[in-house]
Amino acid sequence: MRRSMLGRLAVAACSLSLLTAFAPAAGSSPQNGEGRHDRALRRVGYFTQWGFYGRDFQVRDLETSGAAGRLTHIDYAFGNVGADGRCFTGNVPGEADAWADYVRPLDAADSVDGVADTAEQPLAGNFNQLRELKAKHPGLKVMISLGGWSWSPHFSDAALTPASRTAFVRSCIDLYIKGNLPQDGSRGGAGAAAGLFDGIDLDWEWPGSAGDTDTTYRPEDRRNFAALVEEFRRQLDAYGRERRRGYELSAFVPTAPAKIDAGFDVRRIMRGLDFVNLQGYDFHVSGEKTTAQQSALRARDDFSVEGTVEAWRRRGAPAGKLVVGMPFYGQGWTGVGGGGDGMGQPATGPAPATWAAGYEDYKELKKLAASGTYRVYRDRRGGHAWLFDGSTLWTYDDPQVLNAKARHVREQGLGGAMFWSLDGDTADAELTAAVDRGLRGR
Repeated sequence: MRRSMLGRLAVAACSLSLLTAFAPAAGSSPQNGEGRHDRALRRVGYFTQWGFYGRDFQVRDLETSGAAGRLTHIDYAFGNVGADGRCFTGNVPGEADAWADYVRPLDAADSVDGVADTAEQPLAGNFNQLRELKAKHPGLKVMISLGGWSWSPHFSDAALTPASRTAFVRSCIDLYIKGNLPQDGSRGGAGAAAGLFDGIDLDWEWPGSAGDTDTTYRPEDRRNFAALVEEFRRQLDAYGRERRRGYELSAFVPTAPAKIDAGFDVRRIMRGLDFVNLQGYDFHVSGEKTTAQQSALRARDDFSVEGTVEAWRRRGAPAGKLVVGMPFYGQGWTGVGGGGDGMGQPATGPAPATWAAGYEDYKELKKLAASGTYRVYRDRRGGHAWLFDGSTLWTYDDPQVLNAKARHVREQGLGGAMFWSLDGDTADAELTAAVDRGLRGR
């Protein structure tokens, strides 16, 4: 269930956000309750650090598309955890990209405020543009997401002991919350990014279970992850009291019950987390030999959004803290045999695609749907859709599917919707708009 490997590969090849300004302490927010429909539901969009390289997706696009005005949170993907168990950044191909984060100068055309960066300013790149976006949308929150599929190898070591947890959390708060960035020419320095990030999102994939090929995991990760959440909560609250403000803490969490039980003491971690972003996609992926749905709302004897929500609620998670993940991309197969609508049939391999075989942005799949070559199929009971041309199949969420999911989130008293990732949407942000309408009951 891969979320960031594609982006990490892109970085290596190239060199290389709620509606109030004050974040409540954990457990005190009205959004933590169950069964309330009058609250502002979370709309969490992941912004990829590397999106501008190939896709030419800039922070400014969130403004011009209208997406920014429909979001409560932007999760910036990703911050890395070093082998020494500390948060870090720099210019290390495949490991860190300070150039993208805060060094790269943008011209007026690509800037949110329409003003070109200067050589002297300490903050440029994506970070400065996110700061400008927040100035236009004062209620928007920006979170730093730590880890992802490719940058989770050292989480287990960082969380291993009380001393390592304390040092790890302190380093992340210093780097991102306090904004003390490494000096890079005129960029960075003490407090250069102060005030940009409103909290931290933990994207450890996965405590207690195998993740990417080089990710360390241990049986004691379950206990240590819970302790890590508590340490983040303690230090964020302590710093928040100094600053007279609150900081949020969230986590990206899996759908598979085996992974939940191996790595997550649900009742314990939910006391420290403001919300969790549920994996609502990659239920099946293009590396499998048979076509299948990747993000169904409901499915009998298979992974689904409803099943994921139920798994977390059954283990003690409050409904109002469950934010449902939704894909802005599709999983695809080619060489699909068996006839019919193509679903549940053998395939020869992942479908050719723009960036990586078997993975395609929604904006490209929309073009296929309009080409006349593909037919759109819908499982209305299951709440999912796919494209099939007789040989190639793409399972994906379009505006109709996403709107229905968002309505379900509202009706069930859940915490909102999360999207991976914003750069897969169209130029007019039609997917973000469809979710927004659904969360408003429209």
